[in-house]
Amino acid sequence: MRPLHPIKVATTVALLMACIHFGWALLVAFGVAQSLLNFIFWLHFIAPVYTIQSFSWVVALGLVLFTSTVSFFAALLFVYLWNRIHVL
Repeated sequence: MRPLHPIKVATTVALLMACIHFGWALLVAFGVAQSLLNFIFWLHFIAPVYTIQSFSWVVALGLVLFTSTVSFFAALLFVYLWNRIHVL
């Protein structure tokens, strides 16, 4: 089995996580996030106890940067371990 390329995998995972969290930030910005969260809780038989705060570009940027950075390094660690275990 060929080894995974650490930077390619980590970048792909980081971009995916950044896009997901950017999408969440857009839902908050457009005022749709609370309704979506309530619906998801309802589907799981959970009474909604969380409320969505008002939108802030600074918080949204922090969310996207933090999650993409953490996911990049987590993916790097995963690829390192994967290559050590599965590649002979």
